[in-house]
Amino acid sequence: MDTTHWQPPLIWRAALLLIRGLVGLLARLEVTGDVPAHLRRGPLVLAANHISPFDPLVMAAACQTRGIAPRIMATAGLFRVPVFGAAMRHAGHIRVDRGTSAVHRALDDAAVAVAEGSVILIYPEGRIGLDPGMWPERGKTGAARLALACGAPVVPIAQWGSHEVLPYQTPRGMLRGIAHSLWRRPVIRVHFGAPVDLGEATADNPGAARWATDRIIDALTDTLAPLRPDEPDLPRHVDPGRPTDLSRAHRRHSG
Repeated sequence: MDTTHWQPPLIWRAALLLIRGLVGLLARLEVTGDVPAHLRRGPLVLAANHISPFDPLVMAAACQTRGIAPRIMATAGLFRVPVFGAAMRHAGHIRVDRGTSAVHRALDDAAVAVAEGSVILIYPEGRIGLDPGMWPERGKTGAARLALACGAPVVPIAQWGSHEVLPYQTPRGMLRGIAHSLWRRPVIRVHFGAPVDLGEATADNPGAARWATDRIIDALTDTLAPLRPDEPDLPRHVDPGRPTDLSRAHRRHSG
């Protein structure tokens, strides 16, 4: 793989500082774990669990504490917001057109970004998870296919607590959630786990993408567990607007 490294533009480096300050206003951010020094500038795939609309800000703030400036794979709707969308594009983030035939273009763009030496942040679940216990659900294969195609290492990042800041139905209820968070400042825990061992699997191996995806979700689950020791089954904070879906429940794989 090319050893060159993508350089985050000034607008993104400045935004990371602002985001960290914003997250600090709304919550008490506790970041543990780290990314090996030789991986922090890429190429690298960061795989995070997805529990709230507030997650991208939490992930950006956590990465900033570790000197990492990831390029984020984000829903296309954010890129259509005036001014903000242009800033997203300029900062190098990658548009994902979910539910359309263009969704596969995002993986191609991400593969080019990884080849440029970027750090890519991706949610392998492909959506805000709807597991009743808020554990990682069965993942989509995009993150695994990206890692296998590029030979990039995968580091899991687990987070817990962002669901107490913004409700699932944001923007509905967003102002109430922000006001509540400004008053209470809930604790949000983020942990950078150990790189996922994908063995000798390659993109050409039959079934490798599904197997690697399960390994990544297993690693996310293991990384998340210590962040919620007193909430092993169900979360204390219940969002009444959050639906549940058991159709993508993840069953841990071994071997």
